[in-house]
Amino acid sequence: MITMDEIQKVTAHLRKTFGNDKIRIQPPKKPEHPIEVYVLDEFIGVLHRDEDEGEVSYDLNISIIEDDLIDL
Repeated sequence: MITMDEIQKVTAHLRKTFGNDKIRIQPPKKPEHPIEVYVLDEFIGVLHRDEDEGEVSYDLNISIIEDDLIDL
């Protein structure tokens, strides 16, 4: 389970890395629910927390729907 402290740190890292202070991470409503990532109110992906041998990492999975590419 991801903690609020981790959410704040990962949010700060993503905002700095992508130069976008509109990125936010929605804490999961229940432990088994996904950790959703948004830019403003637009859902962009899911964050996964992994812990292996005491080392923690975070993976951000961003899906792009083909229909979103039509107007480009």
